[in-house]
Amino acid sequence: MKSDSTPLFPAQVLREYSLIGDGERGAVIGPRGDVVWMCAPVWDSPAVFSALVGGSGVFAVTPLNPRYVWGGHYDDGTLIWNSRWVTTDGIIECREALAMPGDPGTAVLMRHIRLISGTASVRILLQPQPGFGSHRVDFSRSDDGVWSGDGGGLRIRVSGMGQATVTDGMLGQDIDLVPGGEHHVVLELSSKPLPSRPPEPAALWTATGQAWAASVPAMDATVAPDDARQAYAVLRGMTSSTGAMVAAATLGLPERAEAKRNYDYRYAWIRDQCFAGQAAGAGAATDLLDSAVRFVSERLLTDGISLKPAYTVTGSKVPDEHTLDLPGYPGGTDTVGNWVNQQFQLDSFGEALLLFATAARHDHLDTVHWLAVEQAVAAIEAKWDVPDAGIWELGNERWTHSRLSCVAGLKAISRYAPAAHAAALDQLASLILTHTQSTSTHPSGRWQRSPADDRIDAALLLPAIRGALPARDPRSLATAEAVRKELLDDGYVYRYRHGPGPLADFEGAFLLCGFNLALTEHQQGNTTDAIRLFERNRSACGSPGLFTEEYDIEQRQLRGNFPQAFVHAALLETAHRLAQPRAP
Repeated sequence: MKSDSTPLFPAQVLREYSLIGDGERGAVIGPRGDVVWMCAPVWDSPAVFSALVGGSGVFAVTPLNPRYVWGGHYDDGTLIWNSRWVTTDGIIECREALAMPGDPGTAVLMRHIRLISGTASVRILLQPQPGFGSHRVDFSRSDDGVWSGDGGGLRIRVSGMGQATVTDGMLGQDIDLVPGGEHHVVLELSSKPLPSRPPEPAALWTATGQAWAASVPAMDATVAPDDARQAYAVLRGMTSSTGAMVAAATLGLPERAEAKRNYDYRYAWIRDQCFAGQAAGAGAATDLLDSAVRFVSERLLTDGISLKPAYTVTGSKVPDEHTLDLPGYPGGTDTVGNWVNQQFQLDSFGEALLLFATAARHDHLDTVHWLAVEQAVAAIEAKWDVPDAGIWELGNERWTHSRLSCVAGLKAISRYAPAAHAAALDQLASLILTHTQSTSTHPSGRWQRSPADDRIDAALLLPAIRGALPARDPRSLATAEAVRKELLDDGYVYRYRHGPGPLADFEGAFLLCGFNLALTEHQQGNTTDAIRLFERNRSACGSPGLFTEEYDIEQRQLRGNFPQAFVHAALLETAHRLAQPRAP
């Protein structure tokens, strides 16, 4: 064990990390069995383990033999991760999970170590550092070998380290594994008093496996059932019991090194939630669809026209931005909170209507949800011509995508509205569409970003995908062609051109946009191109199959906060749509 300032587990490239989650929080695990990121008790709490961004805190199960190669896999349709190390002496596996069903007040992290063949020894290290490292935990050991402590408002207990010693506040224990041998470690982190005795590992694993089996559908009617199931599992693992889905598990991971684009995504964005709900309802109705409808409708009924773009998972205001005194992930800085409170994002109301229409198609829209529909419609009616921050959260403009999202939402929900209201919804949609086409149609016949910005934007694929206008409308065809010509590179799609240089000089390819172009090709009858784009973009993941927001084509690296929920939603929806006949 090291006592100097050199990190025990330095940061790795993002493609090597896995995520375990239970809906209430998540833990990021590195290739050496190190938990490098975990906030507790919930997603936006201060981190207990923050090595990913240069902070402190250690919880590792790692081979003692330094000569090993790493691999791993998820149990099918779950966020139960299996690390695997092949050493020169033997093969070790460590099964990792957060216990399900998740409790908002208590996190239970389970690690099941097994020797597959040969001989091997592992080292277990534990030193929680709540509050991004600002609180120390002093452990005491009970007669039965259970260690307990508290710090930063958390009660902490670990079982399975009965022979550990303490060095500089860190618990450490080496275990020699025998053929067929196994060892369990269970860590509890809670904001409330813990039960008198630690839980039994076997019961925890059984309940967790059953909870995942009940949560994730088969996805047989998709073009990629295994990947669709895994994408759904990621979304499920990032969705709280409140119905809120966090945009990502992490903060401060740079989209581009030293570009000052380091955000905190541990909150629930209305737009992202709607994307996920629509994806979850692209086949049969699912629990994730219902969760999205519940959370979005509650926010609309509470805030109405003052709807915020994002909330905490409990529906509270997102904290304003401030920085941490930590080194950060290489190339980035640590930003906590988000500036989203100062923004108005018009397209969120249109996406909410599209979500509600998806639920109505499955007969999952209740009376209270129709009240939320009324709030969204009233907001669009009042603010459709007000400048907004748009889907990319930029400076306020009359963004074309925002207005056309409202057109799509109004048209979609009108199909399920009473006849007396449907005509008014269609009339409002026609008004917005007529005005938008008069101000934001490019001389070439395609859509442009705004009346003041004539560039092409990959977000402008969405209006046709969502039904604001037909897929074969001349503007839809011209917009798709412009995206192919100006923003498509080697099967990946960029958002828009920042300047005259190469696209990759400014940011990575945007995986959401790549999947959206696949949907566009499918909608326009270009099946081969649709499948090619789908396959290309679903390969832009790390070894565990997780996606970030952006993908660096040249270096084949993931960029941005991890994992990014809306990319998994886009994969899930595309896998559904490509298995269905093209809409007329």
